[in-house]
Amino acid sequence: MNSMTPKLVVEGLTHYYPDEYTGESVHALEDINLELYEGELVSVVGPSGCGKSTLLNILAGLLPYKIGTASVDGNVIHGPGPDRGVVFQEHAILPWRTVAKNIGHGLEIRKVPQAEREKRVQEFIDLVGLTGFEEKFPHELSGGMKQRCQVARTLCADPVVMLMDEPFAAVDAQTRITLQEELNRIAMATHKTILFITHSVEEAAFLADRCLVFSARPGRLKEIVEIGIPREQRNWTAMNDNAIFIAARDRILASVREEVSIAVEE
Repeated sequence: MNSMTPKLVVEGLTHYYPDEYTGESVHALEDINLELYEGELVSVVGPSGCGKSTLLNILAGLLPYKIGTASVDGNVIHGPGPDRGVVFQEHAILPWRTVAKNIGHGLEIRKVPQAEREKRVQEFIDLVGLTGFEEKFPHELSGGMKQRCQVARTLCADPVVMLMDEPFAAVDAQTRITLQEELNRIAMATHKTILFITHSVEEAAFLADRCLVFSARPGRLKEIVEIGIPREQRNWTAMNDNAIFIAARDRILASVREEVSIAVEE
């Protein structure tokens, strides 16, 4: 952590939504309290239906909430805003724009001068390893490259907090490993505050400074697992034999499996 002042704060967040089939109220989240600090990457795991994506959609400003508060830099979230950037599982890049034009889209909207815009876009193209693909269109890219483009576009807009919802779930296993290592490198380079939603316990333990384990629905913050491994040591060759990583992964897995068992019994 680079600051003792939290960048993202959630207090007493409870959420219900109507079931689309029955119309009955579904209790999705219960009394969520959390803080993310500058430069911290925090992962969220839990059984299916525990409210992970509901939480992210609330924080992104895409889902209204009534109970509790959520704020970034002290500003209460009431809708989407430039202080939050979102990377979804789907490739949310514009098919008619090149890599460079996609990455610079937010800067164009903000009317950043062209010379500055092009400089910043190239910096992030280089950072995510897309050098040489500036003029390619999305249909010319692999799945992993499309996600790199989406990450670069989000970073280029310079949000306070980056929200990532299962961003690597749709790519093949080898590409996913590569993207995990790339995100770790990018997190070191940019010091961005990142909330990362995932179903993968290994991914959560590999990437996070802290892992938040959610209970079965309604999602409660059941446990926080600290992952005390310096980022510069985080590559899969080293982590596979790292006792701290293995212990954290196994603890997270046991906690999630316990919640899955509860959900099945109910």
